[in-house]
Amino acid sequence: MITPETNPLGRRQFLRLATATAIAPNLGACSGDKQVISIDPGLPNSRFGAESTAEEVTAGLDLSGRVALVTGCNSGLGYETLRVLALRGVHVIGTGRTLDKAARACSSVAGTTTPVALELSNFQSAVECAATVAAMGLPLDMLVCNAGINTFGELELVNGIEKIFVVNHLGHFVLVQHLLPLLQVAQAGRIVHVGSRAGYRSAPAVGIDFDNLRGEKAFDSGEAYGRSKLANALFSLQLSKRLADSSVTSNVIHPGLVKTNIARTAPAFMRGAFELFGGLIAKTPAQGAATQVYVATHPDLAGVSGAYFEDCNPVQITGPNHVFDEPMAEKLWDVSVEMTSAYLS
Repeated sequence: MITPETNPLGRRQFLRLATATAIAPNLGACSGDKQVISIDPGLPNSRFGAESTAEEVTAGLDLSGRVALVTGCNSGLGYETLRVLALRGVHVIGTGRTLDKAARACSSVAGTTTPVALELSNFQSAVECAATVAAMGLPLDMLVCNAGINTFGELELVNGIEKIFVVNHLGHFVLVQHLLPLLQVAQAGRIVHVGSRAGYRSAPAVGIDFDNLRGEKAFDSGEAYGRSKLANALFSLQLSKRLADSSVTSNVIHPGLVKTNIARTAPAFMRGAFELFGGLIAKTPAQGAATQVYVATHPDLAGVSGAYFEDCNPVQITGPNHVFDEPMAEKLWDVSVEMTSAYLS
């Protein structure tokens, strides 16, 4: 039995895990106990971990002259990613659902920033966002696909497609396709997809249930969120294969359970529990942003692609999961193209 004394992660991590087990399953990121996570010894490991912050993982790095785009820059992990990258000298293009939201975030941090509007539920908005960025005439060194939603309500459709899947996966799918030329111009472009453990702990047992992307069957909000996060991982995997002969890399990360506003639509009892116990189970935004910032910037990860990261390290998943399911990733790509074809040319 693991106790605070025998747990290698330390007392705070033990308390976080124990409390999360009790109340976090319904938050869609930490349910289930069938998988075992271990650091991948075949890829570069870091000295950073769950307690590290985005500032700590970039300490000593001079990123002047680099350009990054961060989606969802106006709050939570996106805001901290914007702030720290700008602090290290990156010209950060920050997107928000409206230009006003993006502008307020960008103007509140030190460094060079440019706000751009991006509404991920609107594929045309993704096309226009990419066109605005391309018109700047800059190579894109980093693309952090951070924005996302979690809904605890009933089924919602956007143009006949389940909304969480649209926002968390398809909107970014369209955006990435249009920004790839700018990433390929950069010397070593990096794409970071912000996924979640929900991708292997809360997704449907079959993985991506392709016969239920339009709400054909019973709706489960937890499974819908897990499906979208698994889609992030599979998109990253397939993209890494398609970019294998280029200098662009693609990786997916789990930021951890972080105290942001993503659960703002949860039932009152769940929000109350998170407020009450959040200090024990949740990372701060500074800690939550560490993994995506690390993967986007650290020189040790040059050339690393197709990997999955948790707590600033590449990890392997033992037990039932589809995170590295190549046939499913290929099928997801084809289905995604079919669903967004009018916005890809």
